[in-house]
Amino acid sequence: MTRPTPAELEAARDRVIEDVVAGGLSVLFCGINPGLMSGATGHHFARPGNRFWPVLHLSGFTPRQLKPSEQRELLGHGLGITNVVARTTARADEIGDEEFREGGRLLVAKVERLKPRWLAVVGVTAYRTAFGERSARIGPQERTIGGARVWVLPNPSGLNAHWSLRAMAEEYGRLREAADGQVREDAGP
Repeated sequence: MTRPTPAELEAARDRVIEDVVAGGLSVLFCGINPGLMSGATGHHFARPGNRFWPVLHLSGFTPRQLKPSEQRELLGHGLGITNVVARTTARADEIGDEEFREGGRLLVAKVERLKPRWLAVVGVTAYRTAFGERSARIGPQERTIGGARVWVLPNPSGLNAHWSLRAMAEEYGRLREAADGQVREDAGP
């Protein structure tokens, strides 16, 4: 795949890219919103330097590191991707609080319809704003949505210097272990 030109990236502003979802997923990952690279390519977490795909593999969610263009393979692993805010922007700070809150309301409806076991929001600030949970921290939350447990994960953006790749993979791995444990509980003895 050739890298989009600056003009193609700018033309991708305010696009909506298709969710990678199905009913009954183990984990539905929820990004903040797609960036311009994702808008130009149609693939989630497409910006070079975004650590989502390496972290999924390092944490044990996928047997190999997938490319953004292979995003539909996630469904075979019981995983999916959506976003709090659907429209593409160059930066997340282009989204206002009301748009985040509306995105949270739409996300609740989506989760109630799709019924994943876990909703994993990647970005604590977006989660706090979308759901009015000002004191939320990284990790499992008390809240459930439509029967789904909620886990807030660190934002995999390469701009998030607070989390190393290894520390991020460990946190995502904690969710994978919880999701794996829940599958075993649901299956019974």
